Amino acid sequence: MLGLSVRGVWLGLAMFAAMSGGSVALAQDTQAGSVTGLPVPRYVSLKSDRVNLREGPSKEHRTRWVYQRAGLPVEIVAEFETWRRVRDADGSEGWVLHSLLSGRRTALVAPWSKAKDETFTLRASADEKSAVVAQLQSGVITNVASCANTWCRVGIGKVEGYLRQDRLWGVYPNEKID
Repeated sequence: MLGLSVRGVWLGLAMFAAMSGGSVALAQDTQAGSVTGLPVPRYVSLKSDRVNLREGPSKEHRTRWVYQRAGLPVEIVAEFETWRRVRDADGSEGWVLHSLLSGRRTALVAPWSKAKDETFTLRASADEKSAVVAQLQSGVITNVASCANTWCRVGIGKVEGYLRQDRLWGVYPNEKID
């Protein structure tokens, strides 16, 4: 593992924030990626409707899975040359070519929920008592606009609102995004 000073963490954070157009508070276990210098682990999303998850970091390695959902959030857990080792919401890991990943932040609504009729309330503001904007089913992909204090502002199409951060996979607990 790469050792990193506090100054190095903040330098990497500043680069990441500048590239994403905002700021992000890092998780405690974050290190700088060996290739990009960006935080690892970090969440990104799939650019394409067809992304191969490979056993190793080259096209010669066998394809373990083909993702067919653009915008799906994945977590980068390692970097090697032009390849990124990613983990999905189910915990599956493998290697993806970096050009098939986007820095756009998305999240899945409660992918761990197995109840077919369970929904999650999207609210007008970051308050349990605010008006209901929509009811979201498990597995819906949202665009993450910001997160602060246990709430995230998310959007699905033209619908926007606030969802509790602990209902999302694709953001870290207490992560701040603006």
